[in-house]
Amino acid sequence: MTSAPAQPTLFEGSKRLVYDDAIELTLQSMQAYGPAHDHWGIAWSGGKDSTATLTLILHLLDTGRLQRPKTLSVFYADTRQELLPLAISAEAIMRQMADRGVNCEVVRAPLDKRFLVYILGRGVPPPNNNTLRWCTRQIKVDPMTQALADRLDELDGSILMITGVRQGESAIRDGRIAMSCGKDGAECGQGWYQEVLPHASGIRGRIATLAPILHWRVCNVWDWLRIYAPMAEYGGWSTTAIADAYGGDEAEEVNARTGCNGCPLASKDKALDAVIASPHWSYLAPLKRLKPIYRELRKPQNRLRKAGVERLKGGGIAANPQRMGPLTFDARLWALAEILSVQAEINTAAATLARPEIDILNAEEEARIRELIASGTWPHGWDGDEPTADTPMDTVYADGSVQPLFL
Repeated sequence: MTSAPAQPTLFEGSKRLVYDDAIELTLQSMQAYGPAHDHWGIAWSGGKDSTATLTLILHLLDTGRLQRPKTLSVFYADTRQELLPLAISAEAIMRQMADRGVNCEVVRAPLDKRFLVYILGRGVPPPNNNTLRWCTRQIKVDPMTQALADRLDELDGSILMITGVRQGESAIRDGRIAMSCGKDGAECGQGWYQEVLPHASGIRGRIATLAPILHWRVCNVWDWLRIYAPMAEYGGWSTTAIADAYGGDEAEEVNARTGCNGCPLASKDKALDAVIASPHWSYLAPLKRLKPIYRELRKPQNRLRKAGVERLKGGGIAANPQRMGPLTFDARLWALAEILSVQAEINTAAATLARPEIDILNAEEEARIRELIASGTWPHGWDGDEPTADTPMDTVYADGSVQPLFL
């Protein structure tokens, strides 16, 4: 009787994975830059690229292919807007890391700067791709930067932040990569290494970033998450749930980028569409109503507008006179009720189907939104007595000249 063939490993000659060159380059990247830093951190969003990076690095450490640093910290960026399958997978992976003794810090924006609290409580319009793309910085970059600064205060020496940035994930991002690929002595094929973290001027000189899967193709990422990472010999990681957020068996073809639930910046909710197309997650379909809510909030009748010439503190004239501004209280309360209705509808179905509930707005966030509205909160530079943006008024130009309204 013959025994079953041994399960192939990453490093066994002809039994190596079909994309072993990609993993070998990742290993070389880590071996080249990792030893220069006593402390490592991994920036993890819960998406496919950062999860592949996280689980692969931990596997390489567990198998001795990488020498362990003095400390290893994982920073999970919880935006409170993640697609439910990704959030569930992240929770499972965090439990697995805890069992392995890996320190994972959940990083969130302060309460008043969380996505929906900022919009509905403070009245800032939903972000857009043109003039007001505030969300990524505020709910992900700034909290992560603060968490890194706090950790550096506890450490001696420098820290290497390992990210899941991958070429091909975004045309805009690829442009930044192309401009930076030779920075700080990084060699082609060894990952995108930089000794300065953008937006972190207070911690410059003590931190470097490395993107060790920069060269991976989406098929490499997907095979790792779907086939290998869940195997016991590669860590037994709970990465299969991520399949639902990327189209399951069609993931390579869909190749959709995930974003927030009903992301205002995306023209189409490809990832959400892929999720609710699965019978397993079809009860999440009411999330499709979020994007229309955000579109409605941006309309003139739901916002204030500066009237007349806007004088700056220094005596000059604002470059964008009569700009549209914050959301009216009525619009905020309407949107709050609509979003809570979406959440209630999903969770009622979840209870019936014995499926996971969703948490768009928790009790603390709802209470804070209502408190900010009740106290008459407006963004800086607005006092609330401005007219609504659909009010007819004289036209003011950037030079201060006025075109009277002719009725």
